[in-house]
Amino acid sequence: MTGIQIALICAAALVFLFLVLTLVGRRSDAALDADNPYLDGKPPKRGTLYERAVKRTLDKLFSFAAMLLLSPLYALVSLVIFLDDPGPVLFRQKRVGKNKHFFELHKFRSMKRSAPHDVPTHMLQNPDQYLLRSGRLIRRSSLDELPQLWDIFRGRMSVVGPRPALWNQDDLVAEREKYGANDVLPGLTGWAQVNGRDELEIADKAKLDGDYVQALQSGGMRAFSMDARCFFRTILSVLRRDGVLEGEQKKEDKE
Repeated sequence: MTGIQIALICAAALVFLFLVLTLVGRRSDAALDADNPYLDGKPPKRGTLYERAVKRTLDKLFSFAAMLLLSPLYALVSLVIFLDDPGPVLFRQKRVGKNKHFFELHKFRSMKRSAPHDVPTHMLQNPDQYLLRSGRLIRRSSLDELPQLWDIFRGRMSVVGPRPALWNQDDLVAEREKYGANDVLPGLTGWAQVNGRDELEIADKAKLDGDYVQALQSGGMRAFSMDARCFFRTILSVLRRDGVLEGEQKKEDKE
């Protein structure tokens, strides 16, 4: 078998896998909206051509390639979590997506199964009691976020956008509404993430999300430039472990 034949077989296998995952990813999250208090009957905003075509294409290709390349890391992290606390390695949680529709977000589990399910980590009184032995490393290195590549591939998220609010974070959703930040796909990372992350107050976080949305809705090179800045600054932030606070640490740092 020649090198060209091997390359063609590999390419065909990748295309087949891409199509299979696309079909699997079409599962609807509509049932999650049965108790959604945020939906107000307003017509959804479609977004710019950049959002619908360029950004979506880049998101899908990037997430597919990243899932393939990182599959050994996925397996390793899954094994470590299971050995720490036998059970599901993935954590699923209802979040607020584009146009305030709910979707199911995926993370690697960094806490014990006994941890409160719908409480942000920085609001826990003593998060250390719930963390897995590997949990702090998983969170500080942002390894817990990797399964969201699947949410990006499915079209529920983007690589860059406002971080998806919990379904019960009424204050954050309300603040973002002032800036139109609920009208775009939430992201794996975003402008607020690279400018403070957990250190930001809700009003400041929403304002930064609004700044991102304003650039995104300008379309063209300005939108692409903002996405690129967020992406590359995220890499630096992860390497420096910027802005990750646990539990009461946020409050203590201000006193």
